[in-house]
Amino acid sequence: MNFSTQTKVKTWTVSTLALLLFIVPVYVNDQWTIILGIFADYILTGLEGKIAGILTVIMTLFLLITFYATLINRNSFRNSPKLKDIFVLSWLWFMLRVIGTLFAIMTVTGFGPGAITSELTGGTMMFNLVPILATWLLLAAFLMPLLMNFGLMEFVGTFLEPVIRPLYKVPGRSSIDALASWMGSSPVGVMITTQQYENGFYTKREALNIATNFSVLSIPFSLVIATFIGIEEYFLQFYFTMAVACIITAFIMVRIPPLSRREDTYYELTGKQIDDRGFEDTMVKTATTRAYRRADESDGAKSIVRDGTINVIDIYGGLIPVVIAIGTMALIVAEYTPVFELLSYPVQLFLSLINVPEAAAAAPAFIIGVTDMFLPSVIGSGIESTFTKFLIAVMSLTQIIYFSEVGALLLKSKIPVSVWELLMIFVLRTIISFPIIYLFAWLFVGM
Repeated sequence: MNFSTQTKVKTWTVSTLALLLFIVPVYVNDQWTIILGIFADYILTGLEGKIAGILTVIMTLFLLITFYATLINRNSFRNSPKLKDIFVLSWLWFMLRVIGTLFAIMTVTGFGPGAITSELTGGTMMFNLVPILATWLLLAAFLMPLLMNFGLMEFVGTFLEPVIRPLYKVPGRSSIDALASWMGSSPVGVMITTQQYENGFYTKREALNIATNFSVLSIPFSLVIATFIGIEEYFLQFYFTMAVACIITAFIMVRIPPLSRREDTYYELTGKQIDDRGFEDTMVKTATTRAYRRADESDGAKSIVRDGTINVIDIYGGLIPVVIAIGTMALIVAEYTPVFELLSYPVQLFLSLINVPEAAAAAPAFIIGVTDMFLPSVIGSGIESTFTKFLIAVMSLTQIIYFSEVGALLLKSKIPVSVWELLMIFVLRTIISFPIIYLFAWLFVGM
């Protein structure tokens, strides 16, 4: 098949730009990040202290539209299926959007129960997590099409397919998702995965495999975790252990329930779109042909602006309020009830049995990660044993399923998954990765 010079130039120009933005690491201000991260930091610094208020106003306006479209006129967006999905809601998602927006208003204004507005609950969500999440996803919403629509994923995926498919039962293109998480931000990785699923490039099983195994925290945030808990001098060992644990855990997870039982069918509204035709003369020729074909089918700048705008409306009007609602409620349970202490008692017994120092103090950290990725380090920072701190820090990254971020993103997406399945995945990841982390902690740190 012959392609025009314009298509070829477009493919390589845009793909190179996407690589530079999302994947290629750069060393800036004494840390490794990606160019997208530099943009995000610039926005966060420029709007420091203002983002929470701006988001609250935006969410309130979108909530008013939701009230009208859901309660008064459910035919408001009948000519726009995507906007209808955003604003015409079932009762569960409607209530979560209301609760999240109310939590945001209370926290920003300081008018509300202390359990909601405390810096340990609503304050953590509104002033620490949500500004970072909203900024990264704002940039990703408009720039992700550069990564997905102009042939880069087809080109890279063709070369990695023979390796990735047998190891993890997912397409080679999923390596882009993983790299976007590891080099940039796990929410961006999840967002890429959900978009690929909705566009017909992943099956339900593949999308859930990728989102729950490859959405690892970025290198810069991992350094924040290591520094906060007090093991920054072991950062290379810490990150190496996390990478090995995630690779081995993913290999096992995709072969056991619930992931192995997920149906291998594509999103019903789009059907299968991935090009999996056989190889041509060489792998290089097959990769370039697939890349050119994808770029040739792209609508260019028009689709980037259109799809990006819809994505931003969905993020700020739909996703962020749900993240705030779920995250704040989870933090309230963690801070004001003994639930996690009770749940962690069997963990305490196990840690004591294998002679982990300060087992009683450490046990809740292995459970509380299901609410937020940062809380295990908050608990671990008060522990004296470097060995135990190392265990907690690495585990907080390998568990992946924290409901204040990745969990909420998946529940809000079109990928079919339940709360109970995510909880099961969290528990299994913890059980499978623990022996690996324990071994490396013993080798690198010692008891």
